[in-house]
Amino acid sequence: MIKADAIDALLPQTQCAQCGYAGCRPYAEAMAADSAPINQCPPGGDEVIAELAALLKTKILPLNTAHGVAAAPTVAVIDETACIGCTLCLPACPVDAIVGARRLMHTVIAAECTGCALCLPPCPVDCITLAPTGAARDRTTQHAASGGLRRRFIAHRQRLAARGHERSRKKSGAPLNAAARKQATLDRALARARARLTKTPE
Repeated sequence: MIKADAIDALLPQTQCAQCGYAGCRPYAEAMAADSAPINQCPPGGDEVIAELAALLKTKILPLNTAHGVAAAPTVAVIDETACIGCTLCLPACPVDAIVGARRLMHTVIAAECTGCALCLPPCPVDCITLAPTGAARDRTTQHAASGGLRRRFIAHRQRLAARGHERSRKKSGAPLNAAARKQATLDRALARARARLTKTPE
């Protein structure tokens, strides 16, 4: 799907789902299949719409504000005094920008957060808010960051899938294969590392 690859390369990779799809790649594939218009990406705004129109040789459309508005960059902020360590925000973050462990406070890696707001709804104590970064909208900076965001999103989805397979295996009693054992070991190591990062010094 060369066209989908080219379209995906222009999208900001915030993975916010505001476009109505489960990420930038599904939206790119829908546009490649002519089943979605080019104006449903608020983070990309008019700049990305113009780039998509040039790539697809179609007319420029105004941003469909039913999906949101193009706004200045924001970042998620966790009130660590209110965080109960439920971990519900961890799988919700599409680029793994939140670190924490169960019953320990969580924190956001601001440099990796896309401001997608997907972590807000799962929080049972409403301790997550979005705050402006103070930076202006900058397509050059956005495009430069997209490759790393895409890689983290892919890794995030693969990790969630592996955990889903592990849960299914435990229910069925089937033995772990080598790849699943390796992933389970990695997940445990990551959990221990995140726990160490979130511990406050004595």
